[in-house]
Amino acid sequence: MQVTRVVLNSRPGNNGAPVAENFRLEEATLSADLADGDVLVRTLCLSVDPYMRCRMNEDTGVDYVTPWQLSECVDGGGVGVVESSRCGLCVEGDVVTSFNWPWQTRAVIKGSVLQKVDPKLVDGHLSYFLGAVGITGLTALLGVREKGHVTKGANQTMVVSGAAGACGSIAGQIGRLDGCVRVVGICGSDEKCRALVDDLGFSAAINYRQEDVPARLTECCPNGIDVYFDNVGGSISDAVITQMNSGSHVILCGQISQYNKDVPYPPPLSEETKETLRRKNITRERFTVLNYMNQAEAALCELSQRVQSGQINVLETVVNGIENMGEPCHPDVVLLPFCQTDKKRK
Repeated sequence: MQVTRVVLNSRPGNNGAPVAENFRLEEATLSADLADGDVLVRTLCLSVDPYMRCRMNEDTGVDYVTPWQLSECVDGGGVGVVESSRCGLCVEGDVVTSFNWPWQTRAVIKGSVLQKVDPKLVDGHLSYFLGAVGITGLTALLGVREKGHVTKGANQTMVVSGAAGACGSIAGQIGRLDGCVRVVGICGSDEKCRALVDDLGFSAAINYRQEDVPARLTECCPNGIDVYFDNVGGSISDAVITQMNSGSHVILCGQISQYNKDVPYPPPLSEETKETLRRKNITRERFTVLNYMNQAEAALCELSQRVQSGQINVLETVVNGIENMGEPCHPDVVLLPFCQTDKKRK
């Protein structure tokens, strides 16, 4: 059968921003003859995530993510439906997901790497399995729980950078639900700021492109900062850490502002920031969700319940059509190769 797929056409360079021309759309022929253990799936949703920028390099900089190869189909988080199977783990009609889903309209995948999911857990919003009720939601929930040290009744203030992204938007809501009395998000537009406050229940939001971040942090966090969920690194994180309280905690989740630069991960801190961490006894621990997968089942059940009850709201940016994959060049986008939906939805 004929399938459409996305391959890596070129690398942006270690200090370059990705562009649509780094990818190429091509037609390919897929054999319908399955070997033992194989499953033929039709792709429904694919996820564009910040870490993928690292996969565009020859060296990802970490040992748990492999680089994409030139002229080969790229892969990432995906969800789809089984069309035929020679694997006892799934049958025709099952909805399945994988962290290494090929970016093509149909694919043959080993059934052993697929995870069967129940659409009822997300009220039919299958893309949520790639976000709030998937690896992204796990990262937010377990990051806050394992590294944030949030304590009910402790009058804590949390700051989240990259707060309008898939992970940051969930992390801020978890912080509020777990007991933070004040949750402040940092993002890049007034529209995102409004969404954080009006839709997600953040106490305040700061537009780093238009506002004085240190001044606004002082205004929004009068009692200092106790927990910082760091998705971006760089100067924004330096500004946050400067205003953190003694004995506070940095959850090192991502460093998006540094991904287009040729620097190690995590990127080195300035001497001033390192001195602040030392002097105030601030913990700053790298968080990798793959180290906590023994908690995944219970955490996903909690996320599902909180999403369905309305305690956690989900914001998505949706792009229709696999042929538009390179156009957004923006993380936290859900691609729907077949479905027709609004461009943005809650």
